[in-house]
Amino acid sequence: MAKRPQYRGGYGGPNMNQQASLMRQAQKMQEDLMKAQEELEKSQFTAKAGGGVVTATVSGKHELLAIEIAPDAVDPDDVEMLQDLIVAAVNAANQMVETASVESMSKISGGLGL
Repeated sequence: MAKRPQYRGGYGGPNMNQQASLMRQAQKMQEDLMKAQEELEKSQFTAKAGGGVVTATVSGKHELLAIEIAPDAVDPDDVEMLQDLIVAAVNAANQMVETASVESMSKISGGLGL
């Protein structure tokens, strides 16, 4: 009777120890990503517009938490300018959230492009 070839874990892939190690690394990375996301969501980001006459604070979840408007920014004849300043401040604060998120995730993923 002919000898049957032994199965050795297949097609040049990682062996069981390597697979277990990769799984542990993936689980650790997932835990780190979740922790970083939780920290980001608890953070607050503040941005100013119009030389500081409008200040917006948002959470890491992109929720507007506070808006501060200097009294001299309120011109009843130019409401559109105030509206534009508010939008600019909120957008700048939200951009800060995005930047912090990308930086946090890239530190954890180690440049894996995740």
